[in-house]
Order: sequence, then structure tokens, then C-alpha cells
Amino acid sequence: MRETPLEVSLRYVGGIRWPANKADVLEAMKRNGAPEDVLQTVRSFWRERYASPADVHGALWLSA
Repeated sequence: MRETPLEVSLRYVGGIRWPANKADVLEAMKRNGAPEDVLQTVRSFWRERYASPADVHGALWLSA
């Protein structure tokens, strides 16, 4: 991941209605142009529901 977790969570989560399940988060991030390494990080994280962009940010930060 070349971008910081904050950059990723701000750039690629637009249009998500919160709370969201993992599949919805991944679909929106893909639609918003997230690179495959970012999508794989979210896929591999244990959380199945995200309450807000902060939850995505936390998952990315733990994986960074």
C-alpha cells in the first residue's frame, strides 16, 4: 500500500452508506478505484461490518 491508511480511507470509501458490511465496502472501494493491494487488505481483515470510515481506517492501519 503506497498511500497511508488515512489517504486510502478518505479516497476510496465515498458513497458508502454506513453501517456497511464487508462486501459493500469492497464493492464501493473497487468502484472508487482502490488498488488491488488495498482491496486485499480489507478482504483479509476479520471485521465483517463497518460502522463508519473510521473502522476502515483502523483496519488499514492495523495491516500497514
